[in-house]
Amino acid sequence: MTNRNINTSTDGFTVLRPPRRQFLAGAGALALTSAVATPFVARASSDPFKLGVLLPFSGGLELFGEQGLQGIRMAVDEMNADGGVLGRQIEIVQADDRTDPRTAVERATQLIRRDEVNAIVGPVTSANRDAIKSTIERGETPLLYATDYEGGVCSDWIACYSPLPAHYVEPLIPFLAESGSSSYYLFGADYIWPQLMNRAIQAVVEESGGSVAEEEYSPFGVRDFAPTIRKIEESGADTVILTLPGADGVTFVKQLHAAGLRDQVRIAFLGFNENYLPGFDDSEVEGIIAPVPFHQRLDRPEARDFVARQRAANGDDAVVSYYAESHYGITSFYLDAVRSADSDDRAAVMAALPDQTKTFGNGEVTLRASDKHVDLNMIIAEVQDGAIETHTYIGQVDAPDQCTV
Repeated sequence: MTNRNINTSTDGFTVLRPPRRQFLAGAGALALTSAVATPFVARASSDPFKLGVLLPFSGGLELFGEQGLQGIRMAVDEMNADGGVLGRQIEIVQADDRTDPRTAVERATQLIRRDEVNAIVGPVTSANRDAIKSTIERGETPLLYATDYEGGVCSDWIACYSPLPAHYVEPLIPFLAESGSSSYYLFGADYIWPQLMNRAIQAVVEESGGSVAEEEYSPFGVRDFAPTIRKIEESGADTVILTLPGADGVTFVKQLHAAGLRDQVRIAFLGFNENYLPGFDDSEVEGIIAPVPFHQRLDRPEARDFVARQRAANGDDAVVSYYAESHYGITSFYLDAVRSADSDDRAAVMAALPDQTKTFGNGEVTLRASDKHVDLNMIIAEVQDGAIETHTYIGQVDAPDQCTV
């Protein structure tokens, strides 16, 4: 596992500096060029390239924040071991947005103005992303977003490694229909991602000849889902499509299982990943269906390699979810764009960012020039014996251009 120099402050910020061995190796390489570039070398050897990270490390979604950071750190460590960027080592400046939009704005502003980061990776929620969008654009600072979301972001300063509604819905609903589902109960958290996901789901359900029995939303923090479970039973729906992230999703599934309805309704859980599994007994999650772009047991060479590198860096028992893979991917795209631009000019780096195609944890991924979103390879996964396994490998799904929808 990599040893890092870590400075943590009391205001929600952490600085992750490259290991001294990597820094000295980079400085030694720079010294070779000192005869012809002494002023540049003097700046580069003492001035790290700062990468901001704005993720939730408290407030209810910290598991996703930690997984995102796990992917970012590996991308940065690998780049630093290869000499860094622009002759400089990369330093992570980490901030906790506390899963709160107001805090996200405060921390984004500090990262840009005080810490002078070159870019920010994060956040997780759509609410926080939308809250900081104007701050990002006024500060002309790249925002690298790597969480599934409802779509529609189009900005000169934002790039997204994100499953969109089309990535989930277009393969999922035909799969469910072909395997026996016809009546759906749509249940999600009361915010924009579930609402717009369900709008997309309804359209594809109608095309497939199915019907939506009911659509319901719940505020965060509900502990008793008995009223919803009764409505599901009374609706006659054979499938629940769940867009209820975090602890609330865990609580709902456990209560649905305890009510004895798992034999009557199947669950398709959007956003489900390995972070959820420790919260359940195997019987509670057996058979859950999830459309995913990556999972840690995916039997492909690039997936096995990615998981092995993650565990070499984070320990043999490390969870390696889609969040680790997506945040690794967007960070790698960005750092390669810095090298390609051969500059830390933010506009030049954003111009170099699109039109890259790379292989990360699941086949080739292209960052499109038209809207700075990715085409992803998708999987219909199923929980079997307490693990997420591939049921059907779908392959590449191309979502609509987010600047024209």
